[in-house]
Amino acid sequence: MTEQLNTCCGPEKHFNDHTHDHNHGKTPIVLYMVGLALFIIAIFIPKEYAIVTNVILVISTLIAGYHVVILEGIGHTIENTKIAKKFMPNSHILMGLAAIGASIMGNFFEAALLILIFAGAHFLEDYAEGKSNREISKLLQMNPTTARLITDEGTKEVSVESLKIGDKIQVLNGDQVPIDGVILSGTTSIDESAINGESIPKEKTVGDTVFQSTINGTGSFTMEVTKESGDTVFAQILALVKENQNNQTRAASIIQKFEPKYVTLVLIAVPVVILLFFIFGFTFFDAFYKGLVLLVAASPCALAASTVSVTLSAASNLARRGVLSKGSAYLTELSNVKAIMFDKTGTLTNGRPEVTDYTFFEDENTLTDMIVALERNSNHPLATAILEYFEPTETLDIETTNHIGKGLEGTYNNDVYRIGKPTSFEGVDAKITEAQETLAHSGKTIVFIAKNERVIGLIALMDTPKYHAKEAVNYFKSRGVHTTMITGDSKETGHAVADLLGIDEVIADVMPEDKSRVVSLQQEKYETVAMVGDGVNDAPALVKANVGIAMGNGTDVAVEVSDIVLMNSDLDRLMNTHSIATRMSRVIWQNIFIAMAVVMMLIVLGLTGVTDIAWSVVLHEGSTIVVILNGLRLLLGK
Repeated sequence: MTEQLNTCCGPEKHFNDHTHDHNHGKTPIVLYMVGLALFIIAIFIPKEYAIVTNVILVISTLIAGYHVVILEGIGHTIENTKIAKKFMPNSHILMGLAAIGASIMGNFFEAALLILIFAGAHFLEDYAEGKSNREISKLLQMNPTTARLITDEGTKEVSVESLKIGDKIQVLNGDQVPIDGVILSGTTSIDESAINGESIPKEKTVGDTVFQSTINGTGSFTMEVTKESGDTVFAQILALVKENQNNQTRAASIIQKFEPKYVTLVLIAVPVVILLFFIFGFTFFDAFYKGLVLLVAASPCALAASTVSVTLSAASNLARRGVLSKGSAYLTELSNVKAIMFDKTGTLTNGRPEVTDYTFFEDENTLTDMIVALERNSNHPLATAILEYFEPTETLDIETTNHIGKGLEGTYNNDVYRIGKPTSFEGVDAKITEAQETLAHSGKTIVFIAKNERVIGLIALMDTPKYHAKEAVNYFKSRGVHTTMITGDSKETGHAVADLLGIDEVIADVMPEDKSRVVSLQQEKYETVAMVGDGVNDAPALVKANVGIAMGNGTDVAVEVSDIVLMNSDLDRLMNTHSIATRMSRVIWQNIFIAMAVVMMLIVLGLTGVTDIAWSVVLHEGSTIVVILNGLRLLLGK
């Protein structure tokens, strides 16, 4: 990504998205500085050498204004007119004509001052807006290009693009991970902030997934390639960043289409104003000067700049925090949502069961050791959760049998122990049954532990809410956004989670193919709807929603079809994204108001004779810089 010298009002947006190369190196700045030096010299030339002074001022005007007036003003107007097959002027034309007019009237000092202030403001704006682009560009510089491929002869350095799925590569300490894959051997910690915005490194070992462009810590490891270079998570991030830079907000696109028409209107209004002032008794000189003031005052530079720095700053702010959008238009939509829908599993919840309650009616240590011994050889998700929760005091070596429909069974000290679902047991004590029913009504899955078929304990498990889930729900509710949880689980389970989080509405027992229809119904009721999901079954709903938001640890399909991606799957990022999107929309309208107010004020003051060309230029370009800096505020903080 190259930094470009853009037009006076930010990155030039041309008809039908035709782009232009504004990268003329340092030449425009050098010419501007030469022109400024000549202007300063002219100021100190004695009055008796007025001709010399005027010649130097004309040269200063031509040199300082060459880039912004001739190349970007006249040149782009001609080019855009050819493309559109109709007159397509930009705001630079107005300043150029004002300078020419002032020179014709003999006001060479004002002409030079106009161009110097105009061009100087242009370069300052370019630098300010380039700051947003540079923030995003940091991502592009992180893309690794080489990898250490493991072959029969040893390791050799190859290009990342040449790697294929199944290749084995070596990653040394301090290296960038060259491509997505799975660790085959070794243990390390990896800084994944480039992917998910998290600054704390993650511990990685055999079987763990690693991502391209993340930074390896002190350990070394070997890995197997699981994705080709164009399909990695980081490649998707880069694609989203590039798409975001090309996809502006609706307000920006309206302004871009409006600018040529507005400039044309000003070009028509100027001769009309000159004629009217001349008819009403002004000298032609004074009437002509009023027209020049109008040219400067009515230039829409600040209006055209009102959105660019805002949208790029918002995008780069979010990118630093692991949030990618396919365009600032979607951030605008997010700021306007009236309802937000959440998938349950993996979005609001952790996507895996955890032990929440247990009750034992015999010695806890002995029973814990037995439970761990029985579950140790099972790969069922419930067994995994139980093993993560319970720590044995003694390792029991018993033979375990899995009876389909009944559960796990093993014998210890001539006693038969069994773990299974409640319906597989008979003659259960009423107290235990009552406790089981209470927990089940809370959306929890219950397993019984029995000794010689007498139930002596129970364990309750549940897919628990994510850390920031309740906070996120409360955040949206506090802003008047209706919250809905959509799930394929039973109503009982759905309402149990919803009650914990305070969600307004639950739509349960929904088949994957029906999720899109549910979004349509929400849109009929609330108009602008966001959908947050992570799975393949969420993809149709993500596409149908006004804003589709994918959790970064979700499926590739969900990420691909969504409009915004939360790379670390943290709902805290969702709140930040909505907050920044809301600020972005607010700042855009602030800038539009500032720009239009200044234009109207300068037109009135100019036509009534309160301001001249010089003051109009100062105030006008000052307002342009104000809206740029106002937009850059979004680079800071959350």
